[in-house]
Amino acid sequence: MRAVIADDERLMREQLRARLSEVWPELQIVAEAKNGIEAVELTRQHRPDIVFLDIRMPGMTGVEAARQIAQLPDELPDEAEEDDSWPGCEIVFITAYDQYAVEAFEQGVVDYVLKPAERERLQLTVERIRKRLALRETTHEPPPSAGADMQQLLHKLAHQLNPGAAAHRLKWIQATVGQSIQMIPVDDVLFFISDEKYTRVQTATLEALIRKPIKELIDELDPEAFWQIHRSTLINTRAIAGVSRDMRGRQLVSVKGHPEKLEVSRSFTGLFKGM
Repeated sequence: MRAVIADDERLMREQLRARLSEVWPELQIVAEAKNGIEAVELTRQHRPDIVFLDIRMPGMTGVEAARQIAQLPDELPDEAEEDDSWPGCEIVFITAYDQYAVEAFEQGVVDYVLKPAERERLQLTVERIRKRLALRETTHEPPPSAGADMQQLLHKLAHQLNPGAAAHRLKWIQATVGQSIQMIPVDDVLFFISDEKYTRVQTATLEALIRKPIKELIDELDPEAFWQIHRSTLINTRAIAGVSRDMRGRQLVSVKGHPEKLEVSRSFTGLFKGM
């Protein structure tokens, strides 16, 4: 097993490394990151089985890093050989957080380690991770980081870091339609799709463009109303008509009131476990 550790405090990284060597001596720490940006890059480079992420880090928080790490498997080419594919990794948050956040972790989507890492508690975390990794090997299920429950948890933690975010959720989208600007109620939006410069806003009756990227929209929309199904796509859950598979086995979402079918990327196939 291979792991990446990310914490902006050197002493905390050293302490976690030392504790892990005691409770999981065969675990290989392949890299250490000082911030969220490094954590994402090192995960992309090493493709570990586990990433230990400090929640509060400068530049990019552990929550933001977790979102990007959860989508890294989508960067692998579709034609990659099975033996070369990387399904993603387990995520363990390192936190000195309050009880509210700890309750969120107790949902079991991911595990957590309280600072400073105590040997007994870390042993429990290791046992849980090893069981999940063993189960993944037999069932070939994606890790918990790929799924609706994980997205809900990340939204909850993001709002803990920024308590005022929920009060400022988008109600209207100011978008360009032809040569005019229109105010579109968020409830009317079927889906959002981004490219490098613009995000397409699709309703049942019109198509519009905005300059706000998906990663910003995620934090401004109700996570129960809009699901991310691809790194570039958000869909209104009330607009989901059904899910099918194409000849290549990819999940496709049918949209109520619109003929387009939206691809579900590998990182989010867990949203539709029955398919």
